[in-house]
Amino acid sequence: MKIQIIFLGTSTTVPTAERNHTAIFLKYKSENILIDCGEGTQRQFRKAKINPCKLTKILITHWHGDHILGLPGLFQTLAFNDYKKTLEIYGPVGTKKFIKNLFKVFIIKKRIKLKVHEVKGKFIKTKDFEISAKELQHSCPVNGYMFEEKPRLRIDKNKLKKLKISPKDKKQLSKLTKGRDIKINGKTIKSKNLTYKQASKKISFILDTKKCKNAEKLAQNSDIAIIESTLDENEKLAGRYKHLTVTQAAKIAKQVKVKRLILTHISQRYEYKSKHLEKIAKKIFPNTTIAKDLMKVEV
Repeated sequence: MKIQIIFLGTSTTVPTAERNHTAIFLKYKSENILIDCGEGTQRQFRKAKINPCKLTKILITHWHGDHILGLPGLFQTLAFNDYKKTLEIYGPVGTKKFIKNLFKVFIIKKRIKLKVHEVKGKFIKTKDFEISAKELQHSCPVNGYMFEEKPRLRIDKNKLKKLKISPKDKKQLSKLTKGRDIKINGKTIKSKNLTYKQASKKISFILDTKKCKNAEKLAQNSDIAIIESTLDENEKLAGRYKHLTVTQAAKIAKQVKVKRLILTHISQRYEYKSKHLEKIAKKIFPNTTIAKDLMKVEV
C-alpha cells in the first residue's frame, strides 16, 4: 500500500509568496494525518484538492506560531462542514493546555469533538502501522515523529502462476498473507512456500531542532526523512536558534542510512536560493530534494 505525502506548507516563521507556513499531510489507507498546522493551512487543503473532513489525526511538533496558528481556522472549517469524527490531536508536553487556551481567544459558533494526547515513545499501534514520538531539542518542548508501516506477507506472483489456480479458488489466497495454509483441489498450499515478507516502510518527521541523538534515531533507515533546514552552513547561528543547517541535515541522512532526504522549513532568506541549498546538501547526500508547497511524494 502506498504512503502519500503532500507538503501543504514549507516555510519558516515568515511565509513567502511561494511558501506557506509549515504543514505536511500523510495519507495511508483510511488514515489522513496532518503534521503541524501553520497559518493558512485550511486554504492549502483547498489548493491541494484535499477534503479536510477526511482528517483523522493531527500531530503537532511544537507550539511555535508558524506550526500551529492554522488550528483555529481549521477547526472552524471542519465545524462548518459538519465534521462527524472525533479529531485525535497528539503533541508534546503542554499540548492539552495550549489547545484549551486556543478556545479562549475567539468566539466559537460551532465546535468539533477533539481528543488531545501528550505523547512520547510509541503511541499508536495498529495491525498496519505504528507511530512513535521522540523529544528533540529546541527552544520549547518539541516532538519528532516516525510513521512506520509494519512488514507484511505478500504472495509471490511468479510462484502463483505455476499453480494454475482457477478464479473461484482465488478468494482463498488472502489467507496465505495472514500466514495460514489453504487447500485447493485436495492439495495443501503452505503460506511459507508461496509468500515473502515485504519490508516495512518508514517516514520520519524532524522539524525545529538542533542536532541531537534523537534526530538521528528518528531518521535511522527511513525510506523518507523529512528534516528541517532553516539555515545554509552557518552552524554558529543554527546553534544560537537551535535549528539545523542544510549540511547538518544531510550528514544525519548519510550517517543513519536514509534512502531519501527531503528538506523543508525553508527560511525567507532563501526564497530564490533553493538550488543553492540543494547543491550544498547533495555534495553530502545526493538523494536530496528541497520541498515545495503542494509537492507530492509516494513510497
